[in-house]
Amino acid sequence: MTKSDTEGPHAINRKTHKLAQRPPFERIALILQGGGALGAYQAGVYQALAEANLHPDWVAGISIGAVNSALVAGNPPERRVERLREFWETVSTSPFGIPYFSDVQIKDEFTRRIVNQLRSFNIMIGGVPGFFEPRMPPPLPLTSGGPDELSYYDTAPLKATLERLVDFDLINKGVTRFSVGAVNVRTGNFVYFDNNTHVIGPEHVMASGSLPPGLPATEIQGEQYWDGGLVSNTPLQWVLADRPRLHTLAFQVDLWSARGQLPRNLIEAELRLKEIRYSSRTRAATDQFKREQLMRRAVHHLLERLPDELRQLPQANLLAGEADEKAYNIINLIYHAQNYEGTSKDYEFSRRTMEEHWLAGYNDAVRTLRHPEVLQRPDNNEGVFTFDLARDGRE
Repeated sequence: MTKSDTEGPHAINRKTHKLAQRPPFERIALILQGGGALGAYQAGVYQALAEANLHPDWVAGISIGAVNSALVAGNPPERRVERLREFWETVSTSPFGIPYFSDVQIKDEFTRRIVNQLRSFNIMIGGVPGFFEPRMPPPLPLTSGGPDELSYYDTAPLKATLERLVDFDLINKGVTRFSVGAVNVRTGNFVYFDNNTHVIGPEHVMASGSLPPGLPATEIQGEQYWDGGLVSNTPLQWVLADRPRLHTLAFQVDLWSARGQLPRNLIEAELRLKEIRYSSRTRAATDQFKREQLMRRAVHHLLERLPDELRQLPQANLLAGEADEKAYNIINLIYHAQNYEGTSKDYEFSRRTMEEHWLAGYNDAVRTLRHPEVLQRPDNNEGVFTFDLARDGRE
C-alpha cells in the first residue's frame, strides 16, 4: 500500500476512526479468539468498529469469542455495545459482593499483582456471576458421573445470561452470519456450528466455551462437546476458506500473543506455555493463506489468457474451480498483557481489569482505523494485505 492518507474515495481523516461510507469490500468479518476474562478486549474493539459503522456481515468465535459473537449477532446494531457492556459488567461483579472503587488507583505493579491474584482466588472459590458457579460439594478426581457433571463448576448461570441478552431468533434469521467452533469429546473432531447449517441456541455457544476440567461438556443432539480452543483457538481459516469467495475485510481479534519474552521462572514459563498454546499460530495461518491466494490469483490470470480450445480441457476446468481474484484485508488486533496479570489473567474477572481490557481494545481499534490502508482494497500480487498495529502501526 503506497496511497497517501487523502487519496481515493475511501480514505479517512487520520484524526478520527469514523467513516462516511462502507469500505470497498463485499464482506466484513469479525473473528474472535478464545481467552476467558481477556475477552473484554474484544468488546472494546467492537465498540470502536460500531462507532465507525463497520458492522460485520459475519461474526465467528471460539470460547469467550463465541459469547461475544453471540452478543453481536444476536442483537440489532444499535444495541450491541449496550449488551456487551451488560454482559461484561455482570461477569466482573464480585461473587462476594465486594464493591469496585473506580477512583482508587493502584500504581505499584507488585501491589497490583497481589490484588489480581487475590481476585483470581475469589473467582476460584466463588465463581463468576452470570457465568459459572462452584459445584457443592466439589467433585473428587475419581468421582464418577455424567459428562455434564465432570467439572468443578456449573455453567447454568451462563445459559440464563445468554437467554437474557441474546436473541437467538435473530441469529437464526441469518441477517448476520454466525459461527462458533467446538470439539466432539467422543471423536476428537472439530466442528463449527454455523447459522447457515444449524439452528443456533445457547447450547452451541456454551459448547464452544466448555473448557475442562473447570467447565462441563455441553450436550448437543446426543453428543458431548468441549471448548474449540483445545484444537484451534481461532476461526480465521474457517472464514477465509468460505465459498463463494468474496472481497473480505477481516478483523482478527486475538487475546494471546504468540510473541513474548523468555520466561525467568516457573510461573512465567506456565504463562508463556498458555500464550503459545492458545495463540493458535494466527500469523502462520495468515502467511499460508497469502501464499495460497497468490497461486489462486496466478491461475485466474493464466486462465484468462488461454485460447478457447485449451480452456475446454478437463485440467483447465479443474483449475478454474480454484482460480480467484478476490482481495482480502486481514487486520490483526492482539491484546498484549501487562506484566502484573500473570497466569490467572484468563480467569481474573475483576471490574478494574475488565475496564482496562475494554479500553485497551477500544484504543487499539481506534488507532488501527486511523490508518487509511486498513480500509482500502489491496492491489498487490497476493491480493492480501495484513496489518498489525504493534508491527505496522505508525502515529
